[in-house]
Amino acid sequence: MLLLAATAPVVQARTGTAELPVTGNQAATPDRAVTRLYLEVILNQTRQPQLLAFEQRDGRLYAEVAALRSIGFRLPAHADGELVALDGIPGTRVRYDAARQRVAIDAPLSQLALGTTVLGGGDAPAPVAAETAPGALLNYDLYATDSGAGSSLTATSELRLFGIGRGVLSNTAVARGYRSDGGGRGWRGDSVRLDTHWQLSFPESAVALTLGDAFTGFLDRTRPVRIGGLQVGRNYGLQPYRITTPLPAFLGEASVPSDVELYVNGVRQYSGDVPPGPFQLTTVPGVTGAGNAHMVVTDAFGQVRTLDFPFYATQRLLARGLSDWSASLGAVREDYGLRSFSYGGDPIASGTFRYGASDRFTLDAHAETAAGLVNAGVGGTWLLGMAGVFNASHARSAHDGARGSQSALGYGWNNRRFNVSLDSRRTRGDYRDIASLYGSLPPSRSERALAGITSAALGNFSLSYVRLDYPDPDLQPSRYAGLFWSRSFAGGWSANLSVNRNLDDSDDRSLYLGVIVPLGSDRQLGLSWQRDRDRDNAVIDLARPVPGDGGFGWRLQGRAGDDDDGGGLAEAGWLGDYGRLGAGVVRQGDSRHVYAQASGSLVRMGGSTFASRSVYDAFAVVSTDGFAGVPVKLENRVIGHTDEHGMLLVTRLNAWQRNKLSIDPMDLPPDVRIAEVDRLATPSDRAGTRVRFEVRPVRAAVLVLHDADGRPLPLGSRVQLVDGAASEAIVGYDGETYLEQLRPRNRIRVELPGRACEATFDYPEAAAATIPRIGPLLCVEPSL
Repeated sequence: MLLLAATAPVVQARTGTAELPVTGNQAATPDRAVTRLYLEVILNQTRQPQLLAFEQRDGRLYAEVAALRSIGFRLPAHADGELVALDGIPGTRVRYDAARQRVAIDAPLSQLALGTTVLGGGDAPAPVAAETAPGALLNYDLYATDSGAGSSLTATSELRLFGIGRGVLSNTAVARGYRSDGGGRGWRGDSVRLDTHWQLSFPESAVALTLGDAFTGFLDRTRPVRIGGLQVGRNYGLQPYRITTPLPAFLGEASVPSDVELYVNGVRQYSGDVPPGPFQLTTVPGVTGAGNAHMVVTDAFGQVRTLDFPFYATQRLLARGLSDWSASLGAVREDYGLRSFSYGGDPIASGTFRYGASDRFTLDAHAETAAGLVNAGVGGTWLLGMAGVFNASHARSAHDGARGSQSALGYGWNNRRFNVSLDSRRTRGDYRDIASLYGSLPPSRSERALAGITSAALGNFSLSYVRLDYPDPDLQPSRYAGLFWSRSFAGGWSANLSVNRNLDDSDDRSLYLGVIVPLGSDRQLGLSWQRDRDRDNAVIDLARPVPGDGGFGWRLQGRAGDDDDGGGLAEAGWLGDYGRLGAGVVRQGDSRHVYAQASGSLVRMGGSTFASRSVYDAFAVVSTDGFAGVPVKLENRVIGHTDEHGMLLVTRLNAWQRNKLSIDPMDLPPDVRIAEVDRLATPSDRAGTRVRFEVRPVRAAVLVLHDADGRPLPLGSRVQLVDGAASEAIVGYDGETYLEQLRPRNRIRVELPGRACEATFDYPEAAAATIPRIGPLLCVEPSL
């Protein structure tokens, strides 16, 4: 594009006061000089990507309306062919630099139609593709006890099979053995299957399908039941990077490029740049309840503006457009923990649905049916601005001609100092749900109220009120009021006090006072006193808790009071890489019993078996290609060392998330090559994945090369391995070079200025795990 040099002086900055002239009344007459320019545009300190055409007349710059609209000016579309004097736009300043062929325009935001820049938000990240390897896992927990009058042994287990398709098959069971010393019948026992299910996960759509034992979906106002059958529903745990709740949005505007910082309750949550124009900052506030956001905007000239935004954040709402649902079909599980295969004879169906109609309102619905019962209800949760969260629902039921309803209301509000929560649920008529067909009826009235305050000087106070009324006349209504207080003091010790009273029975009251005193970094002393219906009991507890990363711990306890003849316990525990062990003895009056416990996990994957602590979620098997003793890090923290086969089981991984695993090459022999030292592992939930760090031996050496006169070969000469792998190197200082992929017998060729030379050498057999230094080698011209 042709750039025309301008000889006119720099246009002086002017501020127009008249209405925008879009009628062309400032166009030059034919006898006036007009210079056409193509200039770089700096609008409000922001460089525009394209050059614009201008006309210079009498020291003023003009541009077409369409061109100015293309860079953000708010001008009418019907005047696209008109010319406008830049300094005639109200509030606009113009600086033309003829030497750089550049024009700088400073315009008020009221004259610009700039798009809103969204910061911190954006689309939900794509689900992470999980990598699952075939394998099996067994979690076990053994507990044995002997009281003198009898003994018992209990074993609970969970068996998982994974990596077969997209699902995980899980089975839990408990086996019991017991004997009575006075019965003479020896050991007896039984076993019970608890839960068996196969779960398939579809992270792309955040949907999970369960075949087998499961719970029906539920809301706060409904009662779930355990079923055997099929359940399908939304599971946002498959997309852990997705934010499902509404985020507060903070609005602002910048006239020039600026830096933006957001502080929520004094803690910085965001820092970034923003271009000119309006902007919207959406970020996770890190708090729930009422809060205050403080935004600091620093423009390109160093001017600082601050904006304050009160907001209310809650986890009880779904973001606009998101849905959460589940559907269940099957039979109700009965006699759970007593019988392995006890299911109701009538099929049941249940469905739950939630939908974020807006960022301030979430709709919910629930329906269920079984054995002539039909139950359905709707509800909603509203965000009342800074006033808190309100929810309401109503459900109706019909069962064999009997009808009833249930209504519920709730309200909650909290900030850093205060919190209030109110809930009320009442039934009318003969209200029924599936749970009532196999168990107790729902309460006819359930009410709860809670109010609390937090003070840095006085601690935490809360008052509570609970009321339960039952439709069964044989069950008496109950009303309880409670007071709770807790506070931490200097030195790390803390105290808590609770008072509870039955408002319908003045004799039913309790008082509890507890104090915890730290004794060094790993021990603590606990003192407590409880008064219940005019009976006093006291406990002293001295403990060294078992460290979470592994180690030894113990506990000593003494008890005295009106309810028994005194007693206590002594126990010890140990947490290792392969499981947890514990043992103890308890004395209560004249009775005494001892117990022992062991728990852990066995994992079979990749042809190897691993022993570990109990594994409840995802894990990985790390391989270093047979190299033993290599430290493996999880998120830059050493988690263990590979075994004699170069393998390590790494637990405590986060399912469906990117977990960083790494090894340190400084802990490997010098004669190996590592393809990668960092890997990202993404296992599915309750399953394992394999992570291989490719470590291969490298036969390498440092060669010292001299010419026929014994002088080092010239710097920069090229060295190539002949009759072997394509390995090349450059001669460094003192004739030294480094070559890999060597064989027992080697020949090299060196390209010198205007000639070449060759040398032969043997690789020393005693050079294992080292990089040998070979030479000086004489490099001579090859014979013909």
